[in-house]
Amino acid sequence: MDLIHIHPADNVALCRAQLPAGSLLNWRGSMLELVSDVPAMHKVAVQPITAGEPVCKYGQPIGTASCDIAAGEHVHVHNMNADRQRADYAFCSEAQPTELFAESERATFQGFRRSGGRVGTRNYLAVVSTVNCSVTVSRAVAAHFHNGSLLRDYPNIDGVVALGHDSGCGMSSADEGYRTLMRTLHGYICHPNFAGVLLIGLGCESMQVGHLLREYGLETGPQFQTLTIQREGGTRAAIEAGIERLAEMLPAANACEREPLPASELTLAVQCGGSDAYSGITANSALGAAADLLVRHGGTVIYSETPEIYGAEHLFTRRAATPDVAQQLIDRIHWWENYTQINGVTLNNNPSPGNKAGGLTTIAEKSLGAQAKGGTTALQAFYLYAEPVRRKGLVFMDSPGFDPVSVTGQIASGANVVCFTTGRGSAFGAKPVPSIKLASNSQLYQRMREDMDVDCGGILEGEYTVAERGEFIFQRILAIASGERSASELLAYGDNEFAPWRIGAVI
Repeated sequence: MDLIHIHPADNVALCRAQLPAGSLLNWRGSMLELVSDVPAMHKVAVQPITAGEPVCKYGQPIGTASCDIAAGEHVHVHNMNADRQRADYAFCSEAQPTELFAESERATFQGFRRSGGRVGTRNYLAVVSTVNCSVTVSRAVAAHFHNGSLLRDYPNIDGVVALGHDSGCGMSSADEGYRTLMRTLHGYICHPNFAGVLLIGLGCESMQVGHLLREYGLETGPQFQTLTIQREGGTRAAIEAGIERLAEMLPAANACEREPLPASELTLAVQCGGSDAYSGITANSALGAAADLLVRHGGTVIYSETPEIYGAEHLFTRRAATPDVAQQLIDRIHWWENYTQINGVTLNNNPSPGNKAGGLTTIAEKSLGAQAKGGTTALQAFYLYAEPVRRKGLVFMDSPGFDPVSVTGQIASGANVVCFTTGRGSAFGAKPVPSIKLASNSQLYQRMREDMDVDCGGILEGEYTVAERGEFIFQRILAIASGERSASELLAYGDNEFAPWRIGAVI
């Protein structure tokens, strides 16, 4: 089969291989002649499309023809506009109650039970910077423990990670950016994948250590310590003090052991990056099936990347559990329209060069494929970036589409495992949470075998169904949450992906 026709209402189909003009393709019992060269995974018109007429894929408009397009013609940026189509939000019209598995049928995994009932999938120690000025000290403290021999006597500790960023000062303590950064730092300090945390500040920054503690009622103790460089007497003294305090946390952290826990304690962050035209019909759809399974086992799924649902937000409002959840999502879409406008960009101008090379033309097309990774269950709640997620089931957390920033927010909100789909080959990991990489096509899986955990390309070949690959992904989630290393962990990704969202002016 040369063409993939996704929905009966579509006036385009995908070419499975690069084909030259003049090629004859079997289309609904007759022959369709290509009138132009068509790259692999790109769209070809299966019927004439007049200028201004919607181009449809997934049964939805993804833009309009910028000129008359003949049947058999390549459809892409040269003859298509990213015009935004008016959608019917139909709040809650398709929300259905989730049928949970019986308690006796629910899956389990091996995790770490923390104080207050929190559950982790890894057992790290963290050195967290409040401000860019303390990053050098934080990294030096963590680097001291990267010598394998220092942790040899503590086999239950996964490592020490330094979380540094480029903000924390030059900002108003009353603006949205400050509050966002504070939520993010708090979410990491309290994350159940950490058995101990050392918080390091400079001493004169906007994001004061003391303010952060008071805002959230945090109290220091044996496994949560703080220091400031100025009070310790400078860089060298702060590094020595940090090493000493972290070393004191090692025995208690090593005493933590995995135990059987219900899958309902898993909070899955779903992400996509470096998408191609197959992502929406293979990896994202299979991840959506796995997400549905986790929800039915009582777990939580965090969907994010607000700019990358633009053009598909009506599919989420229809699945919203309440009108208030739907309205919060739409209000944030309007916030993004204003936010991008005042910064001189538009939400329509989203697909990256790699996305376009992979056959994606408009943000609506990308969004319609991306939303599949959220599965089919009702949308239970909406959260701002890095707000703690308290509802079970599918929830939405606002974030940019930039993967490190988005995942940072999801982890701060409580995600303890990440699934990341890619069609072009994103390189990604996010300590302290394991990231599972899903390839949308088998060529990518074979080409970057060491970077990928799951091949979803066999869906195109009929080797397995979306549901079968979803079950496979769900089992991989349980295994990796239980301690099996993901590909990105084996490659030591995750030290450079802590990227809190910077909102507002730097002053």
